[in-house]
Amino acid sequence: MNSPDIQIPRKLANQLLHLAQLSPDAEVCGLVSSRNGLPDRCYAIDNVAEHPAQRFLLNASQQIAALAEMRERGEELFAIYHSHPTAPAIPSSTDLKLAAYPDALYLIISLDTKGILEMRGFHINEQIAQEIPLTLSED
Repeated sequence: MNSPDIQIPRKLANQLLHLAQLSPDAEVCGLVSSRNGLPDRCYAIDNVAEHPAQRFLLNASQQIAALAEMRERGEELFAIYHSHPTAPAIPSSTDLKLAAYPDALYLIISLDTKGILEMRGFHINEQIAQEIPLTLSED
């Protein structure tokens, strides 16, 4: 089954990649909202995992506040993003197990590259990941 590409605005992609670069030793995480079905805004959320270098756990109060702000702005949850400081941009077994939003895109940013950051998107449902091609669009 072929999935259509998802257009990510270049400005948003650069923001996500920059956030990952600011934290090379711990996973960064957050939400991406959409407006009219198009990715629009990044909501950075603190990673409160016990071992943030290996996994992420969204700060619950910040997550609730971000979702409330999205509703107030007329936005919807589009994606959940996190980085992998030392692993490829593919879902880990923990990512698959803990994925709780089957309608959201999961964006994974890898810092485990030779000078080029990698970001890939997946839909995860019942611990099965389907990669969704990403393309950059101009704002």
